[in-house]
Amino acid sequence: DLRPLDILSEALPAGGLARGMRVFQVQGLRGFQLSSSRPRALGFPASRLFIHCDRFPEEFSIIVTLRALRRPAKRNEYIFTLMVEESPSVLVGLRYAPDKLHFLFWSQERAGGWQTRVTFPNVSLSDNRWHTLVLAVSGQSFSLTVDCSVPKDVVVETPFPASLSVRRASFYLGNRRRRKGVFTGLLRQLVLLPGADATPRICHAVNLKVATLSVPTVLQDVPAKPVSNEVLKYPYETDMKVTLGARPRCSKQEKAQFWFNASRRGLYLCNGSTWVSMLEVQHRLDYVEEYQNLVTNSETMGIEVFTIPKVGLFAATANRITPPGSAIYRWADGKFVHYQNIPTYQAQSWKYFTIGKKIFLAVANFEQNERGQEFSVIFKWSRRKAKFLTYQRISTHSARDWEAFVIEGEAFLAVVNHREGNNHNIDSVIYRWNPRTGLFETNQTIPTSGAYDWEFFTIGPYSFLAVANTFNGTSTKIYSHIYIWLRGSFQLFQSILTFGAADWEVFHIGDRVFLAVANSHSYDSGMPAPSNFYAINSSIYELNITAQMFVKFQDLLTYSALDWEFFSVGDDSFLVVANSFDGFTFSVNSIIYRWQGYEGFVAAHHLPTVGCRDWEAFHTAEGSYLLYSSAKEPISKVLKLKTT
Repeated sequence: DLRPLDILSEALPAGGLARGMRVFQVQGLRGFQLSSSRPRALGFPASRLFIHCDRFPEEFSIIVTLRALRRPAKRNEYIFTLMVEESPSVLVGLRYAPDKLHFLFWSQERAGGWQTRVTFPNVSLSDNRWHTLVLAVSGQSFSLTVDCSVPKDVVVETPFPASLSVRRASFYLGNRRRRKGVFTGLLRQLVLLPGADATPRICHAVNLKVATLSVPTVLQDVPAKPVSNEVLKYPYETDMKVTLGARPRCSKQEKAQFWFNASRRGLYLCNGSTWVSMLEVQHRLDYVEEYQNLVTNSETMGIEVFTIPKVGLFAATANRITPPGSAIYRWADGKFVHYQNIPTYQAQSWKYFTIGKKIFLAVANFEQNERGQEFSVIFKWSRRKAKFLTYQRISTHSARDWEAFVIEGEAFLAVVNHREGNNHNIDSVIYRWNPRTGLFETNQTIPTSGAYDWEFFTIGPYSFLAVANTFNGTSTKIYSHIYIWLRGSFQLFQSILTFGAADWEVFHIGDRVFLAVANSHSYDSGMPAPSNFYAINSSIYELNITAQMFVKFQDLLTYSALDWEFFSVGDDSFLVVANSFDGFTFSVNSIIYRWQGYEGFVAAHHLPTVGCRDWEAFHTAEGSYLLYSSAKEPISKVLKLKTT
């Protein structure tokens, strides 16, 4: 029942900081940075802690929360020391190197005394992250617990002294009374708990890396937004994240950090879960202008825009004719330029995905290769050669689309098989990544009918996969299905009547979840032909939480629609549709619809396109863009969104 002795708090003068101390906030937590210029200023007499007895406890725990910087391998730094004024020897101390921790104590049982060092190997602290250490000492037994993981136990020949005098001794924070070896990281907690192993008291917290027993008031959390304009009682410094457009992670570790979005000229503050706008210039879409004519190898059935970290922005085009096959373009000097050709066979679409540090690009091939084999191919990015290389071939049947997703930490890849010969009612396949073999293996088959597209999405803890069924051999008026992941496989969740469905697009507006289907044409061999097969409504569905199903929200007249793409500009939300054919010509306007709340989506911009097959929205430091592919001419177009 002995009380914790807060060494860090005791070093602080009343109502302020000691000389040589600064407060920094990193990853949502504050800590002290200690100066090496005046090491003695960071000390105080041990008698302030040991009021009734001048003996160091025989059994005790030391609790430390720190953030250590990456340092040279041979650099040693002191977390704290206890030293007698007239002696250079360390009575008690804690010292760390990048991969080990040393506990030091002075044993007076031998003539003249003896310095004992207890070393804990393989302790990785120098990673610029917060860590909490609990060192428990009892006789010859020493136990170290890092972030409440499995304890490291060491038994030494020399026990900790039963009666270690602290008369005329002082505690020193982050040093041994010298400038050499001063702790360069941040120190948040340093507590001595006499007579007990503190591990059970520490290791019940939610965030084990920052579990606390006692933290100085100046380091305790404050609200992300001050309740008034009053000056902070305890000023502190923090680091600011600056990025050109990419949204960083915002979690408890990033709490109270800033992010400056240069492309939107906005300043944001992380509140522990989301970025809160503090200052932002809101952009609004004014008009769309033609920016680049991208000459492709042949007609383009699909496009995929993606970013390879530390390499750049790319676009992969799925081209119809082989050779030369399909191509990859890289964004350079504000334009897409040719980067790599890849052999494909009437490619329909690409899918970019990652597994750990591995980067992949999968192509859906519609036709057989020169040997009469029908494969779709997964390519892997080679960092050494800086290009995509063949990684795995998978047997498919007139493949239209790939979808990559992760469920419960496992990676999956789903292919849409359109038909086998003249049979459109065949199985599409879901593959599971085997980390042992490094290959995708069949996990589940799902019956589909002339399918065109998979769309994976999550709502809360639930995972869904929607398939766009297009043609069953006699009619395009068929059901497309939404599946839900239950007990290790996808089970039917809901069926929706569609008309030659070519694409699903899921998107969120606020807390609302929508699912849009692109209907391409209405045909039924047993029914009279309509006046126009291709002028047909595409529909937007909204999730009804009470009914636990998607219900129709809005119909929009489209012309052989093949794709939807959702994007945002400022606070405004948009949908652009790929209209491909109106029954007479492939030169059809594709339309951008603006979200108008109660009115739903309202046509805002009419874009001239030729055989439009696919849309992709992307952002760079220079602005926001749309890229569309043409299935009728070897030119795709980059359009720039002009804002006010």
